[in-house]
This record gives sequence, structure tokens and C-alpha cells, in this order.
Amino acid sequence: MALTLADWFNNGRCAWLRIIVSGLLLAGLGGARAADEVVVYTSLDQVYSQPILDAFAQETGIRVKAVYDVEAAKTTGLVNRLIAEQSRPRADVFWNSEVGRTLVLEDKGVLAPYRSPAAADIPDQFKDPDGFWTGFAARARVLIYNKTLLSEDQLPKSIFELTQPRWQGRVTLGYPLFGTTATQVAALYAALGAQQTEAFLSGLKANGVIIVDGNAMTRDLVVQGEVPIGFTDTDDASVAIRAGKPVGMLFPDQDGVGTLLIPNTAALIKGGPNPESGRRLIDYLLSREVERRLAFSESMQIPVRDDVERPPQVPPYAGIKAMQVDYADIAANLDRAARFSRDLFVR
Repeated sequence: MALTLADWFNNGRCAWLRIIVSGLLLAGLGGARAADEVVVYTSLDQVYSQPILDAFAQETGIRVKAVYDVEAAKTTGLVNRLIAEQSRPRADVFWNSEVGRTLVLEDKGVLAPYRSPAAADIPDQFKDPDGFWTGFAARARVLIYNKTLLSEDQLPKSIFELTQPRWQGRVTLGYPLFGTTATQVAALYAALGAQQTEAFLSGLKANGVIIVDGNAMTRDLVVQGEVPIGFTDTDDASVAIRAGKPVGMLFPDQDGVGTLLIPNTAALIKGGPNPESGRRLIDYLLSREVERRLAFSESMQIPVRDDVERPPQVPPYAGIKAMQVDYADIAANLDRAARFSRDLFVR
């Protein structure tokens, strides 16, 4: 069946085209921006980020021009774009759904320091010491499992168990070159070292791990019962659980290395066209109200301030044994992790 131009454009294989076209649209507006506008690039799924941005626009009167990332190139696409635009920035704020590649942008001089007064009560571990980024509303790298295929006593306690023969061909994982999957692999490099991490990844490969396009596809395969267990984030798992699907999620390695927790990050772009509006948007994103809203949304994001209101199904940050790893070390290992993962899973 022939595809129309609209069908072709909306097809997932055209993710990069959508990013390019949206950039051209913003470029065309370059001379028309006013002080009451702000341009934000965000890798948080649009279904979760747009209501927050709409509320900011309604409360402040500042028009928001948002560019959203896509599942297939999660975070990486916007990061590469920000680097390419560095000599003539088009964005004011980068709202990243993770932290590793935010530090890459800091290292490359793309970001400007800004210490928001709204972040005064955010723990220091979620704030860059030089003020280039601030973390909020974390997600966890969890395992989602199908309750009809696995009983409670069959569940693994650790991700490292998934290389065992009983899990052969029964585990799914998003491409470890993008998004939070890439962050998790880099975190393992930082926490465990290259030898142990590469042995684990090679073990998954040898055990027939099913590599898919992203966390949402991992969730869907487990929901459909095609695979009993997979790696994903709390937000993707929460969507299925709230929809009444026969799945559960577990926080792995609570007796070991801990579960990786990944905060959103907000950062000001150096030389952006609307810096004052950018600062106001960052203040808003780092507010307690935004953390509360993200906790009560389907994304089930975990406030980094334990006294922020949250629903019962969202655990307190302090109640999770988190993987102890420096975010700067994660960023430093992203390229090495990507090279190994590409050679192992793609070539």
C-alpha cells in the first residue's frame, strides 16, 4: 500500500526528519522572538512534559516553543543538535529526562551556569557544584515482568541473574545506545568497571537477550506476554500498571549494587535567545509543584525531595537503595559504553 507524505513523515523511521523539520521551523522564527517567549528542547516524553509546559505558559504568559525528542533516538538527537547549534543557539533551556548527556553538554561548553532559587531545598547530590544543571523528579531503572508468566518466587533479585540459562531468550532490553538504557550501561561501567560490565553485557547477548527500539517497546512485549521480563523505567512500567495490565515491576539489586535512579535535569543554554525567560522556566521546572505533578502523573516520577507530596505507589527516594555512582563518572563512560554496546549488539 502506498504511503502518503504525511504517513511517511509520521513513520517511526523518519524520527530524524521530524527533528530536522522542527529545527527549520524554529530557525524561521529566529528574528521574531520576543522577551515573552522561551524555546525548550526536552527529551521527556511529550505526553508528560507538554502539560507542565502548558501550565507554565498559562501561569506566566510566556509563550513556550518546545521541541520534543523521539523514542528511537532518545536524548541523543537533541544533544547532538544542541552541540551543532552551539555557535548560534536556538534553545534557551534543555529539559533532559536523564543526566549523563547533560554533563556532556556542560563539558562541551554548551551550558550556562544558573543557580535557581527554586532549587534551594534540592539535595546537593542533584546539583552541579558550578550551577550548570539541577536534577529533579527521578525515574528508576526497573525490571517489568508479566504476572501470568512469572510468579513472585520466580522473580530475579538482581539484573545479573538474567544471564543464567533459565532466562535464555526470555529477557528484552532497549538499544543500549540511547536514552536511559545507555545511561544504565555507562553507570555500570562507572560502578563496576569495564571488565565486569562487559562480561555482564556479553552474558546477556549469549543468553539471547531481545534488543528492541526502546523502553516502551520493552514494556509492550512484556504486557503482551511475548517476553516474561525486561529492562525499562518506572514511568513506562507505571503506564501499564495503571492501565490494569497483568504486569508488575521490581527494583533490582536492593541487596547488592542498588537500583540506578536517574533524575530529570534542567539547564540553561549558553547564548540562548531568551535567557531571562529561560531562567523563569527553569525556576518553574524545579518547583515542588512540578515534582508533585510528575509524581501523580502516569509517569510516576520520584521526587528528590522526600517531603514532596506523592501517591502511595511512588516510593520515597530515601526508601530505595540507589546505585552509588557519580553522575560525572557516568558521563565520562558514555562513549566507551556505546562503542562496546554497538560492537556487541548492532554489528
